[in-house]
Amino acid sequence: MMKLFSLLLMILISSLFGRENPFFPVDSTEAMPLTSNQVKRAPELKRATISLPSTARTLESVTVEFTNLDGSVGTKKIQLHNSIDWHLPLFISQNYNLSPEKPKVKKLHTVKKELFKKIAGLPFIQFYADGKKLKIVTKDTMLRNFLLVKPHRIVCDFKRQTDFGSYVKKGAKGSIFKEVRVGTHNGYYRVVIELDGYYQYELTRAKSAYIFTLL
Repeated sequence: MMKLFSLLLMILISSLFGRENPFFPVDSTEAMPLTSNQVKRAPELKRATISLPSTARTLESVTVEFTNLDGSVGTKKIQLHNSIDWHLPLFISQNYNLSPEKPKVKKLHTVKKELFKKIAGLPFIQFYADGKKLKIVTKDTMLRNFLLVKPHRIVCDFKRQTDFGSYVKKGAKGSIFKEVRVGTHNGYYRVVIELDGYYQYELTRAKSAYIFTLL
């Protein structure tokens, strides 16, 4: 009996020293969680755009929010105070293929030639546009002009006793001047120029013409 007990004890001891650590499973590397310093990388910035409302005229500053390596969030702000055209979107991008800057050549001051294009007209009044300028050519006297909203439009009254009913002309696609309407009243006719957004204007008088410059 003692011999049998001694034999069993020897078998048990030999099995304990057969593995380096008997307190973990044989394939311990699969059961234990592993750590990693790999971070999910955000997609590279190509180009992002932002559009501003039609009331925007000056870009005062730009603020960028970013994430640091330690996960904290920071911001960077630049002051600008630059006039803008709200029709054009703003871009933010990174360009890795920047060519060396060419030396700046001072250009002589040139006067831009106005290229007015006719957009509407009646025998006694014609309408021409060039960018943000509208030229109304007529021999009739303007009685008043003012601005209305919803939709944003310029209204002008001209002195003339006439009765031609009404006239409507749609502007070209993408034009600032969306529509021109003319209607008759007692002793005058009314011109309504519908705009594509919010503007103020300056009015100047030229020979047989009134020029509206949108601001």
